[in-house]
Amino acid sequence: MLEEAQTPEEQDDDELYEHYAFTVEKGQNPLRIDKYLMNFVENATRNKIQTAAKEGSIYVNDTPVKSNYKVKPYDKIRVLFQHPPYEYLLTPENIPLDIVYEDEYLLVINKPAGMVVHPGHGNYSGTLINALIYHFENLPNNSSNRPGLVHRIDKDTSGLLVVAKTETTMAHLSKQFFDKSSEREYVALVWGHVEEDEGTVEGHIGRHPKNRLQNTVYEGDEAIKGKPAVTHYKVLERFGYTTLLSCKLETGRTHQIRVHMKHIGHTLFNDSRYGGDAILKGTTFTKYKQYVDNCFKILPRQALHAKTLGFIHPVSQKFMLFECAIPEDMQECISKWRDYAKHQELL
Repeated sequence: MLEEAQTPEEQDDDELYEHYAFTVEKGQNPLRIDKYLMNFVENATRNKIQTAAKEGSIYVNDTPVKSNYKVKPYDKIRVLFQHPPYEYLLTPENIPLDIVYEDEYLLVINKPAGMVVHPGHGNYSGTLINALIYHFENLPNNSSNRPGLVHRIDKDTSGLLVVAKTETTMAHLSKQFFDKSSEREYVALVWGHVEEDEGTVEGHIGRHPKNRLQNTVYEGDEAIKGKPAVTHYKVLERFGYTTLLSCKLETGRTHQIRVHMKHIGHTLFNDSRYGGDAILKGTTFTKYKQYVDNCFKILPRQALHAKTLGFIHPVSQKFMLFECAIPEDMQECISKWRDYAKHQELL
């Protein structure tokens, strides 16, 4: 279980800073700690983990351990360094923003695919927050000390985000997202022929037990391992081997659409983290493989776009609805599938 790391303000200057904290789960078999941490720390290499252990930075139950230490159930692992986590060292950067709407209380941004929303391990610059703190002063912090952010979308997902400029706005908008009264619609291209014209996916989402960089759906007695999540979908177009969907979120879990679509057997097209960068549907012909590879090159990311965002303005109390066009890379990929389906008479 990943625990919340301490912020620099919570520690004395002469103390080490906690970068990661984990509690080993009940069913964990004995495993070297360097191998164990590779499953938990994004972008980590075994060499870096071994170096950290050699420098005495990895603690188990408050005792420094070597890289060959074998973890056991309920071990409390902490990774400590003398410098604070980089995500707390925010540097303003003059990065252009595509602002869809702005007033004195908030702004709505169309985030391009490839931009990380907030600094984190392996991404300490070039993020949306680096841009926000350059262009705007005194943005309010959210509960995770991230300036302006009411919600987030994944690095390789494009589309709309609302940013709060005042404390009151932050509280008001955060409550709307928590109460599920905001409106969010995504467009997704998924693998396979989705049979039903519309449907709802309900399933508790939590960390994958073996791959900590993924989330998964937990059902039945295991539902307590995740948090409730609901996604409503509607078919927009069918292309035989792929389907274009509209997905509306009732909740906002990490990777929610990506996880729910994989759960029902329709992984997002070119979603490398969840296996969508393989040919999951179609023929075995070489020409088909070449065609799909070309689609992957046109759209080198998961086919997901946050198209619509609606909320009640915290001051005017009017409902505001914003839309942004599907970006060119995704439009081109969709067009290729549409043409392919017609040519192959798959429609």
